[in-house]
Amino acid sequence: MANNSNKLRIIPLGGLGEVGKNMTAIEYGRNVLIIDSGVMFPEHDMLGIDLVIPDYTNYLEDKKDWVRGIVVTHGHEDHIGALPYLLAEVDAPIFATRLTAGLVELKLSKHNMSSRANLNIVAPGERKSLGGLFDVEFFHVCHSIPDAVGLAIRTPVGLVVHTGDFKFDYTPAWGEPPDFGALARFGHEGVLVLMSDSTNAENPGFTPSEKTVEEGLNKVFREAKGRVILATFGSLISRVQQIIHAAARHNRVVAVDGRSLEESVERAQDLGYLDVPPGVLVSLSQLKGRPDHNIAIIATGSQGEPSAALGRMAVGRHKHISIKQGDTVVMSSRVIPGNEEVVGRAINNLFQRGARVIYGRSGNVHVSGHASQEELKLLLNLVKPKYFLPVHGELRQLHAHAELARQQGIPQENIFIAENGTVLEFSEESARVVERIPGGYVFVDGSGVGDIGPQVLRDREILSQDGFVLAVVRINGKTGEPLGRPQIITRGFVFVKDNMDLIEHAEEQVIDALRRNGTDPQTAIRKSLANYLFSETQRRPMIMPVVIEG
Repeated sequence: MANNSNKLRIIPLGGLGEVGKNMTAIEYGRNVLIIDSGVMFPEHDMLGIDLVIPDYTNYLEDKKDWVRGIVVTHGHEDHIGALPYLLAEVDAPIFATRLTAGLVELKLSKHNMSSRANLNIVAPGERKSLGGLFDVEFFHVCHSIPDAVGLAIRTPVGLVVHTGDFKFDYTPAWGEPPDFGALARFGHEGVLVLMSDSTNAENPGFTPSEKTVEEGLNKVFREAKGRVILATFGSLISRVQQIIHAAARHNRVVAVDGRSLEESVERAQDLGYLDVPPGVLVSLSQLKGRPDHNIAIIATGSQGEPSAALGRMAVGRHKHISIKQGDTVVMSSRVIPGNEEVVGRAINNLFQRGARVIYGRSGNVHVSGHASQEELKLLLNLVKPKYFLPVHGELRQLHAHAELARQQGIPQENIFIAENGTVLEFSEESARVVERIPGGYVFVDGSGVGDIGPQVLRDREILSQDGFVLAVVRINGKTGEPLGRPQIITRGFVFVKDNMDLIEHAEEQVIDALRRNGTDPQTAIRKSLANYLFSETQRRPMIMPVVIEG
């Protein structure tokens, strides 16, 4: 590998070509700065998987001691969810704003890692020198959670600006408008590389302000005759604040349902990021006996998750809340790509139980926290970067963002559309792609991290589609001849009692296969049964031979 001691390297490890698991490494010499470490929620074909985290192991394998710090832009799961797994391998200080640090601490405590973490609180406008080579300035941006920041990273090669997730909201639900002055100052100073949020790069115009949601929520509460149940993300603190204010204005108490939401709300309250009028926030048990028109419930389950609070309400399995005629259910979040089907199913179930459901763009009950095209253009004109790297988005969104940059006058050769694992190298005068390292998925399943791979997922897919067939047979160890009849056991393939002829013929196939090829009985059974069962049923169950020598 070429000497890169005087070159700056930027390595996206997650968040490019996908929505979620955002993570980027910046490297100079033997010094590494990590930006965010988030999770992605499993796609529909990732059967049984709990979370997906970035594949940082290959990159960090020989660089664990080089990491000078981990800087976190805000407290959403797709930016902090993988920190417990990263900190199990890397001992480095974390820098985050007050609310973000509180949510990180909550995340680490669940993994019994709070005592191990070196967590440092920073404020917008503050600068930190990490490792003597990275000078990081935190600047205020608006997003759908308070205390979000972008990063201005001064390196020996030049200034790198990372926006984090942002939009230009002039009337935010929390805090001040974005720090336009800082962005203009960076542009005047001279920006080598801009990394900018691409989530809404396909959307023309401006993203509406959070204030429009307040109007939509007021309309919902004004018109609702019964209970109002609002589903949102656990860490969407700004939305929780708007719901609490709207409920209080309409003489309703608010109960929070869902562990992640309860914990986030409690932590935000403790840190002073939620303004709750006295008596408005109550427990679920305190709703008993109150009239429906005085009740509001904020619940998890906006993505249709069956185990979340709203998911259990939708199918009638919630311990305390049964959806009924007169209820109004509000889906106050965007649907993550890939979740459309399961969210649609939950909405249909809610309608079936008598609720009025407000979702999608109807009712102004949700706005995106990400900048649309006109805001992205304004950012490019304020920052005036020499090189541009769109981040945080699927490939089509990265390409759309790159096209905007071209329209704003950035030369084609100075724009890099990268994927996870692409290593980009910068000097003061040049930039190039130098190599590609693994940057795929690492699956978290229960307590296992990275022990589930594509083959296991393929097996799970086969099991979910056509089930399995277990063929248990005893053979003579010397002759290979079957001893007695095989036993065929199936799950998820056919109902045995209704298909006795099929099972008996399958047993005969096993006996014939063993007589034809006794030297490799497992392969013979698997091949023979697979061919026979497909010819009879047009299905391909997983075949598992069990050969016992007797």
